[in-house]
Amino acid sequence: MGSRFAAFHLAGAAVAVSAIIAAMATGMVSAPPAQAADAAAGRALAERWCATCHVVGEAPQSAASDAPPFTAIAARDGDISPAWLAFRLLVPHPQMPQVSLSRAQAADLSAYLATLKK
Repeated sequence: MGSRFAAFHLAGAAVAVSAIIAAMATGMVSAPPAQAADAAAGRALAERWCATCHVVGEAPQSAASDAPPFTAIAARDGDISPAWLAFRLLVPHPQMPQVSLSRAQAADLSAYLATLKK
């Protein structure tokens, strides 16, 4: 009797899993939509973390003379996409201080840089 009861529960679980897979395959259930990057949040991050070396806003010069202004980074034609830049911010260059950014923060910074493109 115990084995029939266990088999019934297993069969019920298989039906439930099959229903979930079918719902996902037909689009009835989907992953939550990704949040859009927030350029304003990116600017705030840039002013907090990046402005010690880079010109972020209207400041005339940066603290580190060899650090390019954000407008110069944004003006690069073709070689910097928002996705590439967001990835690059997660793996910073050697001269960059170790700042642990989340993927959302990196996307926000990338979105801010995109607003500077002329």
